[in-house]
Amino acid sequence: MNTAQQFIDLLIDDIAKNKLEVPVLPEVALRVRKLIDDPHVSSTKVAQVISTDAALTSRLLQVANSAMFTGIQAVDNVRAAINRLGLALVRNMVVCIVMKTLYTPKMSPVIKQRMQTLWKHSTKVAAFSHALAKKYPHLRRDEAMLAGLLHDIGTLPILTRATKYPAITTNPALLQEVIDKMHTEIGRLILQAWNFPPELVNVASEHEDTNRINLGPVDYVDIVTVANLHSYLGTDHRLAKEDWSMMPAFNRLNLTPADSVRILKDAQTEILAVYQLLGG
Repeated sequence: MNTAQQFIDLLIDDIAKNKLEVPVLPEVALRVRKLIDDPHVSSTKVAQVISTDAALTSRLLQVANSAMFTGIQAVDNVRAAINRLGLALVRNMVVCIVMKTLYTPKMSPVIKQRMQTLWKHSTKVAAFSHALAKKYPHLRRDEAMLAGLLHDIGTLPILTRATKYPAITTNPALLQEVIDKMHTEIGRLILQAWNFPPELVNVASEHEDTNRINLGPVDYVDIVTVANLHSYLGTDHRLAKEDWSMMPAFNRLNLTPADSVRILKDAQTEILAVYQLLGG
């Protein structure tokens, strides 16, 4: 049995015994999501919870005053920011804002670098997803952005576990083999544990299934699958070498690969704004 398979077996055993160290979404984000799920909640109540976290407050004001959302006047308090953005958007933006803290662990330089690279990749896919979702009125662009940001969340516990397994940490190829085989299943478990909706759980679980058949309307998996492919364009990643024209996700979006390239090229200003907003 090779080293990668031994490590995979350890992960599977951790999952079976409920011992896998999964990332914990900051409490303030969980509280905000739960509050906004209540149809009777007021913006005042949500503002009170957000205001308990100074860093989150500062970033949410930055978002509300960014080029993407700005109005005639700058807002200078959380309640005004919420009123400008709307509760549904705030619900997703709060998660997007706090997510970066999960990618800055106090670990070995090798793993820390992998975390930083993963975060940059996730923000790129989030920005691409936000742009691609514009064409589909039944999809929320902020939800697509969040889906893109979360799509590889299952990689985090793998990197954490790898710190205790030097044979994997010091071999990038073996570590990538484990990530490729395990991150979608672990991602599904994490988003289920966070009580995220099925459409986002499915993104974490299915975004790398380039042969996936979806018989319903275009969904966030379709969007993120294509966005993820574009994130590897021009690299030697295995997904960049496949024949995109044969992938069902493009047909689902009613786009050719060339069409999708043009859409993202035309949306460069918007993509850069989202990327910077997320701190990519």
